[in-house]
Order: sequence, then C-alpha cells, then structure tokens
Amino acid sequence: MYTRYLSRLFSAMSGPRPVVLSGPSGAGKSTLLKKLLKEYEGIFGFSVSHTTRSPRPGEENGKDYHYVTREYMQASIDKGEFIESAVFSGNMYGTSRASVQAVKDKNLICVLDIDMQGVRAVKTTDLNPIYIFIQPPSMSILEKRLRDRETESEESLQKRLHAAQVDMVISKDPGIFDIVIVNDSLDDAYGKLKDALIEEIKKVQKINLSC
Repeated sequence: MYTRYLSRLFSAMSGPRPVVLSGPSGAGKSTLLKKLLKEYEGIFGFSVSHTTRSPRPGEENGKDYHYVTREYMQASIDKGEFIESAVFSGNMYGTSRASVQAVKDKNLICVLDIDMQGVRAVKTTDLNPIYIFIQPPSMSILEKRLRDRETESEESLQKRLHAAQVDMVISKDPGIFDIVIVNDSLDDAYGKLKDALIEEIKKVQKINLSC
C-alpha cells in the first residue's frame, strides 16, 4: 500500500528528473556535489537526509543532515514519512518524502545522496531518477581517504570498507545505475557527472529563462 502511494506521489511530479547519487563514504560524492551546486546555482536542490548520528565538525543541522533522535526517526518511518531508510554503524539514515517534495516545489533537480539499500527502495517507486554511482579508484585509496579523516573508529572504518566492497560489486549489476564514475581525477569525474546531467540542467535553465 505504501509503495503504491509513493508511485502515485512521484507520478504526479513533473519537471526535470531527480538524481540519485550513491557510492561509498570517501569516494568523493560530497566534493562532486558541492562543485555541481556551486557551478549551477539555482538548478539543483539537495535533498537533505535525516540521521541519528552526531554532527561532525563543520556540519550544520538542516544543511548537511537533519540530526534527529532515534525515537523521532523511527516514529516518522512508522508513519510512512520516509522514502528509504537504513541503519549503518548503529546510526539510522533516511530520505523523507517532505525533503524531496520541498525541492520539487522549487522546480529544481532534486539530488538524493543515498546508499545502496536506499537505491533499491527508490527503484520500487515511480520517481524515475538518473542513477549515478561514484566509485573510488581502488580500495587502498578509499581506506587512506577514510583514515585521513580521523573521524572513524577502527571497527567503524572496517565496516565502511566492507560495505564499500559489496556496493562496488553490486554497482556492476545491469540496470542498477545509469552510469558509474570512477573518481580518480576530480576534474575528469566532475566532467562525466555534468555530461550525465546536462539534459536535465538545460531543462531547468530554459524554465528559469521563461520565468
């Protein structure tokens, strides 16, 4: 019943296709996304996810994540207010319907930064996004990036590396992603990301010019 409701909700959405951006922590999704939002100001809207983890240094509530309690998030999930949700390293993460709708209402390309479990959940709806997977050049480089952050315990880091390895295998399955981008060179990866989205970017630019 909930899936049918989501299908009706997303079928009613018009305008440019949303973007599902996925990939392991440390692959460079955030860096690429920030470049995209800076270059195309007024084109993209970031769907801000919810999480029960604590903010990291420099992160802002409502901008990087909506930081909420486990009780609040579980209650919202039970009410059917989330498109997808997952638990990782003991913390809950998820994308609310309200966060997607808020971006859509502004006639922007909605960006959803979600994990593989979330990708599968979105595929049960009629959201019809462009699915993009950002992949690190190698597991050793990914491990170095994560260690350099100095934000993970050894146990948490190993869980992230294991999850990354699994996700990178799944990303090769036909029909999961429209494009897989290896973030070896930031400039090259960003160029491929723009190429994948240029048609939708032009749609919004055309609408903005007519307003």
